[in-house]
Amino acid sequence: MNHLDKLEAQSVYILREAYREFKNICMLWSIGKDSTVLLWLARKAFFGHVPIPLVHIDTHYKIPEMIQYRDDLALKWKLTMVYGENTQALAEKRTFPDGKADRITCCQNLKSEALKNTLSGEWNRYVMNHSTGKYIQDTNREKYTGVIVGVRADEEGSRSKERYFSPRDKENDWDVGDQPPEFWNQFKTDFAPGTHIRIHPLLDWTELNIWEYIERENIPITSLYFDRGDGKRYRSLGCYPCTTPVDSTSKNVSDIIEELKSGKFANIAERSGRAQDKDDGGGLETLRRGGYM
Repeated sequence: MNHLDKLEAQSVYILREAYREFKNICMLWSIGKDSTVLLWLARKAFFGHVPIPLVHIDTHYKIPEMIQYRDDLALKWKLTMVYGENTQALAEKRTFPDGKADRITCCQNLKSEALKNTLSGEWNRYVMNHSTGKYIQDTNREKYTGVIVGVRADEEGSRSKERYFSPRDKENDWDVGDQPPEFWNQFKTDFAPGTHIRIHPLLDWTELNIWEYIERENIPITSLYFDRGDGKRYRSLGCYPCTTPVDSTSKNVSDIIEELKSGKFANIAERSGRAQDKDDGGGLETLRRGGYM
């Protein structure tokens, strides 16, 4: 087995363990490269079928191509596609683009709060109707007790403190200093009742590993990651008011791999174009302690 084979096998193992150990779990799909690789791995783990609902938190400020890509792939792969949102914050315009919140508060409103209440079933959830390709209100309001996330340890400082199976309290708050040890593929999966679990099958993957795997498996991803003629592309995807592209002429996956191997971005953080990280002191720990992805 080569390195990618080993990473794939470990991730598939974690996915199957999560599905076996936890009731009513879901998988977050942010539409970016990492969570799309995670989705691909789930299809491998369960032989072409994904038995876990895919959940997307829609801030209504995503780049339009991202939403189109999400819905096209959900229809093609017959995914149980669910989205949630903070309807009240959007209606009251308590957002950064509307000038009524700073970036951190906007993320807390549109992402952290929306995620917490979508997972708990306290707020409306919307599920894709595959007959029409449209979303309808989800009648299932059962709480998701665990969520599978495409977090990588190398992506950003606070994520390096995660575990494969990482507990949160009933409010989704993260106690960074109280994480279970994980040695020699021995994982803690028996948690106290009411514990919310985050599962991270991609924890040991790097940005380069992700792109090498996308190339090897020919995984379809959004074209926003590629230079479309203006010498710029997105390296990390998020809400358009807070995400800027990088200077790059990479027009395909092979170009990106070469760019990463050449060291062009060796000393530039992957999320350097995400403005909310800078407002959070250069990282995401404040947001993530409060339930952010």
